[in-house]
Amino acid sequence: MRKIELLVPASSLEVLKIAVIYGADAVYIGGEAFGLRAKAKNFSMEEMAEGIAFAHARGVKVYVTVNILAHNYDLDGVREYLTELNAMKPDKPDGLIIADPAVFTIAGEVCDIDRHISTQANNTNYGTFQFWYKQGATRVVTARELSLSEIKEIRERIPDELEIETFVHGAMCISYSGRCLLSNYFTGRDANKGACTHPCRWKYSVVEEKRPGEYFPVFENERGTYIFNSKDLCMIEHIPDLVETGIDSYKIEGRMKTALYVATVARTYRKAIDDYLESPQKYQANMSWYMEQIKSCTYRQFTTGFFYGKPSEETQIYDNNTYEKGYTYLGIVGEKNEKGMYCIEQRNKFSVGEEIEIMKPNGDNVTVTVRGMEDEEGTPMESCPHPQQIFYVDLGVELDEFDILRRREDEAIALD
Repeated sequence: MRKIELLVPASSLEVLKIAVIYGADAVYIGGEAFGLRAKAKNFSMEEMAEGIAFAHARGVKVYVTVNILAHNYDLDGVREYLTELNAMKPDKPDGLIIADPAVFTIAGEVCDIDRHISTQANNTNYGTFQFWYKQGATRVVTARELSLSEIKEIRERIPDELEIETFVHGAMCISYSGRCLLSNYFTGRDANKGACTHPCRWKYSVVEEKRPGEYFPVFENERGTYIFNSKDLCMIEHIPDLVETGIDSYKIEGRMKTALYVATVARTYRKAIDDYLESPQKYQANMSWYMEQIKSCTYRQFTTGFFYGKPSEETQIYDNNTYEKGYTYLGIVGEKNEKGMYCIEQRNKFSVGEEIEIMKPNGDNVTVTVRGMEDEEGTPMESCPHPQQIFYVDLGVELDEFDILRRREDEAIALD
């Protein structure tokens, strides 16, 4: 059995630390240029260096996305950026995720860092994997259009040392291997340059050619609209099949997601993988817990994508754009002060007297009542109304740094 890596996304330094604490074996991030998530907060060079040091101190790897489809005017900047990454102190990244052959070539010239081939490169057959291996790649990310049986055949036909990385959870793009032109067409923001506006999530109407100006709405029923909007991928119930396929790295999508989302998904997949490797019976026995946890964060309903063959009419993956949301993210626990209260940076409002939940990296969820709040000057507060407000909280129990505070969404609705 090949060693399994759980690869988790991070949009910021804060989320990187959460990913590491909540079970990631590796984290992938974007810098301030040349990645495909320009709207994410992303990392300055200083933040990247701090994040890599934090991860490496805990035995976790960090990969940096440099996966735009480059134009002529990008190449000089790419060379300068990659040179700077290679010189990063005290530690450089463990891998670069690349889609463009020119960027791949430049990385080989100026970097002593492993090169991984992005899913954007349309990696759909073993010949493509063999090609990239001969060019010096150490890992290739499968196209999302592949079935498990196709990936298994790829594993059998490529060198043992070439690693396979595969998305197992998160949002699905409607376009082939993520190569979409809709955003650029509608808004001038190029998805292949990292600026996607996600037009596949918009509401659409139909116009008949001979009736200009008459807009016919696209109604949704229980089976969806079948237009653009895909359900989210989720393979938490199929870990045995992933293991049998020979995939090295199980990748979570979500470099635009919150710390709560990242913590929830990382913690759940970490426990599912570890449980299965310890005992398939234990994995099956805990399935209801995995599903309860994975459904507690925002998602669009779930699908297994193309893993078990091309989706048929009965397993159509296109649906409405309605999110299911189980919890509201309140904040991350920081240091304890001399009064025994814990520092919080607010993410959503909550109040004294409310019942909330503490989410811990080990899988525990502890329900508590908020006993007290104080601002940074020590003045008592009844609530924390301001976004990103720094304050101190008393929950009546001992907390650990990086515990996450959350509230059930039905309670949040009742309070609004």
